Amino acid sequence: MTTPYHPPVKRSVEIAGHKTSISLEPMFWDLLRRTAGEEGVPVNALVARIDAERLDAPMPPGLASAIRVWLMMRAFGTI
Repeated sequence: MTTPYHPPVKRSVEIAGHKTSISLEPMFWDLLRRTAGEEGVPVNALVARIDAERLDAPMPPGLASAIRVWLMMRAFGTI
């Protein structure tokens, strides 16, 4: 069994034509890819949607934090 405890892994994504890098733990990258597949959109499109939602928050978190929170909210059915 592989441990779930692993340092974040940095990957590049493109949001609105701009490249940026995000550091997430492998389990969150896996969940992000799976969720994008379930929704029938590319990972970049899902990240862009999460980014737009977080920017509307009164105190926007960092993008990596927003992705983690969004994935957890989706898992618990609160979005």
